This record gives sequence, structure tokens and C-alpha cells, in this order.
Amino acid sequence: MLSPELLCRLRFTLRDLPRLRAEVEACAASAGLGEPRRGEFVVAVDAVATNAVEHAGGGGQLVLRNLGNELECQVADSGPGFTEDVIPELLPGLDGATSGRGLWLAKLVTDRLSVADSAAGKGSVVTFAVRLPEG
Repeated sequence: MLSPELLCRLRFTLRDLPRLRAEVEACAASAGLGEPRRGEFVVAVDAVATNAVEHAGGGGQLVLRNLGNELECQVADSGPGFTEDVIPELLPGLDGATSGRGLWLAKLVTDRLSVADSAAGKGSVVTFAVRLPEG
């Protein structure tokens, strides 16, 4: 396996989300991720980053890497923390709720997603990835 290539590292708050989406899309395109997967990946990034802004301290840090066969994104925050079991298996909101879809959607459109405690002991790190086309 090739060593991971760092594509971008960004700290973000609410006002940075449009720039974050544009940067991730450009990096994903340069890594060879085509449509519609690139659009789905950007949606997943936006959903996880928006969760960090809304529920985990107002911002976070995004790290995007090309692992050779996958495009991997990590979003770290300094919020209260959570575990993967908060991500519903079925579409949330069928009961009329208008929120709670971000992590579910990110898990749905990516090839892998995991949640871990941050290294600092406060907050969470959401890691997700999509496979890159061969060649």
C-alpha cells in the first residue's frame, strides 16, 4: 500500500463550510473521484462538518487523505462526544423530526464510517471513506 497523501487540513467554523465543501470537491476531483461519488462524498463531508458546528463546539478540524485505494476524511471536534450507536439504521425523521439525518446520510453514501474519541479525550473523530477507481 502507498503511504497516505495528505490532501488538505482545515480548521472550520460555520462561516467556513462553503469554502470547506469547495476545497474537498477540488481535492476529490484531483484524486480521481468521479461523479456521482464525488458529489456524495462532499455531501457526507458537509453533513459531518455541519454536525460538528451545530452540536460539538461550533467547529472542528478536517483532514483529507488519499490512501491510494480510498479517499478518507476525518472530522475532529471538541464537543461532548458520542458513539456510533447514535446513528440510526433506518431513515431518521419518519416520525416528523426535521433533524438527525446527517450522520445517517454520511454512513449511507460512504464505504466505511467510524466514530472514536478524540486523542485529547474531549470530542469525537468521525472517519469515513470512499473507494477510488482503479487506475
